[in-house]
Amino acid sequence: MFGLFRREPLFDEVTTEWLLHVFAWSLEQVEDHLFFSETPLVLPTEAFFPGRADSVQGMAELIFSQVSRYAGMAHWPWVVVDGAQPLLFSGGLLSAKMELRREMGGSATAAAERLPVPYDPALVRTPEALIAGFAHTLAHYRLARVAAPLPGGEENRPHIEELVGVFFGFGVMFANSAYVAPARSCGSCAVPQRSGYLSQHHLSYALALFCQLKEIPVRQVLPHLKPSLRGYFKRAVREVAGYAPRLARSAPNPSATALSER
Repeated sequence: MFGLFRREPLFDEVTTEWLLHVFAWSLEQVEDHLFFSETPLVLPTEAFFPGRADSVQGMAELIFSQVSRYAGMAHWPWVVVDGAQPLLFSGGLLSAKMELRREMGGSATAAAERLPVPYDPALVRTPEALIAGFAHTLAHYRLARVAAPLPGGEENRPHIEELVGVFFGFGVMFANSAYVAPARSCGSCAVPQRSGYLSQHHLSYALALFCQLKEIPVRQVLPHLKPSLRGYFKRAVREVAGYAPRLARSAPNPSATALSER
């Protein structure tokens, strides 16, 4: 009878296994020995994103400079481009651009020689969505340098890019800005939305995995999550704690322990 009080897992076994596998794969393919020592949990606060600019383009460039720094990719040759068009490039093009940068001694200055970072100017009004979009773009470029097959196949690339964005430390922004269909039409209260691939619950679960690996307490996260996700995140934390030994075995520097809810 006590089994009646057990909670069902948040996801089916296949989905949970895939999420765990992507994080283990990211530690192996993307980690670059920086995850445990340098990757912060980035929060949507003035402390993480100080300063202001006097134009939409200026604000986008300022925010992107901060996002790229937290992701450890500020040294790549970037140009922030006004426009919501998707990234249309191949790994070959990326490799060619990076080779050009190396040949120039790391000083790619002309816009044509830099890696484009398109953004939707409307998202400057919703900074968390803009930050998540920039993190997704960085993950897109970073994965273009990974030769190993993607977990689940190439069709999962945009979903994996979002999870790698969480892996880079931007999980709070990804979860908070994930698209949620409105219960009813409300044209007057519409706000700009970023294009996304994973649900707010998948992203909250991934955030719990990140915090488990980084030993980040729940109390550090909850005030920055939107209220509707706080209960779900706490439940995800409890579930993910059961995977602690497995996550520790996946880590190059295993030190993760069960996440505290203090």
